[in-house]
Amino acid sequence: MIHYIIQIVIFQLLFLIVYDLFFKKESFFKANRIYLILTPILSLLLPLIKISAIQKVIPEQFIITLPEVIIGNPSSETIANASNSIFTGTTIWVSIWVIGMLINFLFFCFKLYKLYKLKQTGTLSKKGEFNLISLPKTNMAFSYFNTIFLGESLSEVQKESILLHEKVHVNQRHSLDLLFFEILRIISWFNPLVYMYQYRMLTLQEYIADANVVNQKSKAVYYQDLLSQVFQTSTISFINPFFNHSLIKKRIVMLQKIKTNRVKRLKYLLVIPIVFSMLIYTSCSEENEIGKENTTSSISEKIAELSLALEEGNLTVEERNKLLYVLNKNLTELKTKSEVEKFDGDTKNGVPFAKIDKVPTYPGCSGDNEALKSCMTQKISAFVVNEFNTKLANELSLTGRLKIHVQFKINKFGKIEGAKARAPHPALEKEALRIVNSLPTMLPGEQDGKEVAVLYSLPIVFEINE
Repeated sequence: MIHYIIQIVIFQLLFLIVYDLFFKKESFFKANRIYLILTPILSLLLPLIKISAIQKVIPEQFIITLPEVIIGNPSSETIANASNSIFTGTTIWVSIWVIGMLINFLFFCFKLYKLYKLKQTGTLSKKGEFNLISLPKTNMAFSYFNTIFLGESLSEVQKESILLHEKVHVNQRHSLDLLFFEILRIISWFNPLVYMYQYRMLTLQEYIADANVVNQKSKAVYYQDLLSQVFQTSTISFINPFFNHSLIKKRIVMLQKIKTNRVKRLKYLLVIPIVFSMLIYTSCSEENEIGKENTTSSISEKIAELSLALEEGNLTVEERNKLLYVLNKNLTELKTKSEVEKFDGDTKNGVPFAKIDKVPTYPGCSGDNEALKSCMTQKISAFVVNEFNTKLANELSLTGRLKIHVQFKINKFGKIEGAKARAPHPALEKEALRIVNSLPTMLPGEQDGKEVAVLYSLPIVFEINE
């Protein structure tokens, strides 16, 4: 999920940069309006598109997340709580997102309420296809859908220009555009680019309305209307305010521009290679599913730990009952997950583990892909547990639950290379690298009859009781 959100933000940022560099100052208002509506939608859809034809062109390198290996001397309470704690991170982020949406939705409702109260204070009259509301003791001027709000303090000349301007907003349904971005603001309230999109759309709509008005009225008179005095403006983000101080200068500059040469429309073709590049990226990358995989992997590893503890019999009756409860609960959960999810770890190029023709083979393992995977998991876990120097805890005076993240590659020749580790202490990183680099040579993985490199992620938990 986080990877998906990051891709959306990156794509929207790229689309906005292209707009600001190449399209913003051009007079192709209709094309720009379409661009500002479509590109945020494309940013939402492109990360979900995976083109298999593109995937096959890219050199294969697969990433597999191995089950979490627990070493040291974990307490029964730690083991019992661990199976529930793996869901905590995701739950917290989802809760924050939902709370943020609710707050922004309430703020949106408050803005609607302000608009409703403003409407109640005015006098309603029908003007053809739109409604006109005269607001007493103010010089506000804005529109919302088919309703135009005009302050009674405005002069008749100003009202004439404003009505021409706001009728363009009404006829072209500009409020729908702003409402679309308002909905995006509620859903993705954490994304500042949505606010930037909405502001650019608001600016563009003013350009469109101004361009239509000056076809019916003298530019000089229209400039005078814009600059005649300091006007009030509403802060509601989904209305079309006529007198927006921050936009007046930009509107006048745009009115003075000569209409853009049609040849420059070819600049919109720049979007094609940009979208295609995004498709290549999304087709050759996959959302990091470490959280999901570790859920199943951690449960599997914990079951092994619980079984070992039960077999050794060094437990009190209370501890034994707790472990049996967790074991039974997680076995059921693991079975359900294995039936629903066949995805095995994060994949760099969008090809899940299940689609690799032949996985790397650990010495002494045999069988089909599932058997080889299970065997390798057990062999590597046992190797790490047996080889890890647990005396480091005493030597370094370490306590608690320490997480070590290791990544290594089994290359096309079955050898370990490119091992990297991240841990709370350099000595733990060094020890993890020593163990991984001492893994035996294996038979390499194969795809389409060719040996491929396979990248592994190995989480290690060093549990140390005080």
